[in-house]
Amino acid sequence: MIDIAVVDYGMGNLRSVSKALEHVAPNKKVVVTSRPKDILDAERVVFPGQGAMPDCMRELESRGLRDAIIKSAATKPFLGICIGLQLLFEHSEEGDANGLGILLGNVKRFVPEEMHDVEGIKLKVPHMGWNQVYQKQAHPIWKDIPDGERFYYVHSYYVNPYDSSLVAGVTEYPLAFTGAIAYQNIFAVQFHPEKSQHAGLQLLSNFVQWDGKC
Repeated sequence: MIDIAVVDYGMGNLRSVSKALEHVAPNKKVVVTSRPKDILDAERVVFPGQGAMPDCMRELESRGLRDAIIKSAATKPFLGICIGLQLLFEHSEEGDANGLGILLGNVKRFVPEEMHDVEGIKLKVPHMGWNQVYQKQAHPIWKDIPDGERFYYVHSYYVNPYDSSLVAGVTEYPLAFTGAIAYQNIFAVQFHPEKSQHAGLQLLSNFVQWDGKC
């Protein structure tokens, strides 16, 4: 029995994700896999990734992972990370690419003209580094994580859910954008918990213990 399946579709450094999960759950079987059967059989699924949305979708399709991701996202505790959050939505401005359409909304790029702080200093894209996440709803994944805690980001695009009730956390850069979403058994984040030291490990530990209910 696989306790935690980390989806491997050839995009991103999955070793850091799997090692962080093994650290917080030493008695659980964590498997990095590209086999649909492993993903469907696992107790819970982590869907990470880095890279361009069109490339990620192409790899998911070519490896036959699309249906396994959709079914898992409907039936078991499911954690999306970075592009693994963006892929859950319908469409992205990046490469004019369609996502999995599990959640309603799109993925937008930071607008260069808006990227400046209160003093008028231009902010860089991609948004890279530590930033605060403000919790918008209570959730088991936020257990023992203070509101406004800092997490590590690396991204140029962000999700725009059509239903604001999906938003579980927001970050400002410089305007507020969605940093985390929650929907039934799905929790997904734009930041990288595996690179976010104590707070990130706490989030992953909470996910390992979560029963998939809000």
